Amino acid sequence: MTTRTRTLGTTGPQVSALGLGCMGMSALYGDADRAESIATIHAALEAGVTLLDTGDFYGMGHNELLIGEALRTAPAARREQALTSVKFGALRGPDGSWSGYDGRPAAVRNFAAYSLQRLGVDHIDVYRMARLDPDVPVEETVGAISELVEQGYVRHIGLSEVGAETIRRAAATAPIADLQIEYALISRGIEAEILPTTRELGIGVTAYGVLSRGLISGHFTHDRQLAANDFRTHSPRFQGDNLRHNLDLVEALRKVAEGKGVSVAQIAIAWVLSRGEDIVPLIGARSRERLAESLGALDVTLDAADLTAIEEAVPAGAAAGERYAPAAMAHLDSER
Repeated sequence: MTTRTRTLGTTGPQVSALGLGCMGMSALYGDADRAESIATIHAALEAGVTLLDTGDFYGMGHNELLIGEALRTAPAARREQALTSVKFGALRGPDGSWSGYDGRPAAVRNFAAYSLQRLGVDHIDVYRMARLDPDVPVEETVGAISELVEQGYVRHIGLSEVGAETIRRAAATAPIADLQIEYALISRGIEAEILPTTRELGIGVTAYGVLSRGLISGHFTHDRQLAANDFRTHSPRFQGDNLRHNLDLVEALRKVAEGKGVSVAQIAIAWVLSRGEDIVPLIGARSRERLAESLGALDVTLDAADLTAIEEAVPAGAAAGERYAPAAMAHLDSER
């Protein structure tokens, strides 16, 4: 059991120091094992993980239904401790295609109604739009979530992948618990402006992609064959020379990890944990084995010498390739 906790900002809930990102159990990383996914959620809850992160568009509702089943079949004590963090707004087609984002107040209420039903809960703990809708002022979207808070359907308001200006506008509209955004050894763009802004405003950070979609987990290899339905086949960091360069960084990091007697994944997660008590890393484990490895990061203490060695192995900005393909990058307010 891990009892370490952190608080999402000055207005958000107390959660486990690591959260479980459930996306890969339903979509975007190839086929997943439903039984193992539910067993992994149960194991996470048993280990003291309280924050379960999902999106209503992960598998077009599949991920919420999966989490709902896992919660229904978990021991009552564990189920009552679980907190749900839900992203909404992405528009999908029957063929899985992406067609933009909808942040209109009427859409916000509609998305929430379906999520509550699929999850089998009477409230969502943290609710956030997955990407900024460029056609709807953020004040309107956040205002609609604030109404859901007043009505008891949502407990806290979150943001996702938005820049400093948008964060300020949102925070002036309603209390914001946290910003969900990618943050990892090879994805450090938030350090320049976004992280100082969240800290100034008392907003927490839930960091996803802490292992860069498995790239810096220590388990990814040059010759790994990805499934056709694995979105990493289109990710610049997993392509050709970029992949070779990035895996060279991983090998440099492996030497540091071996010197401490821990795995590459554990030292990478521990590095994110070390960046501040206001940051809660989300681990995207799809199996109990990977979950156990990731939770081991909570036992890793990094001193000044360790942090220096990590920085030398993987300097800021060292990664080759953008974190998303160009079409997806275009939707990121955080990258403007």
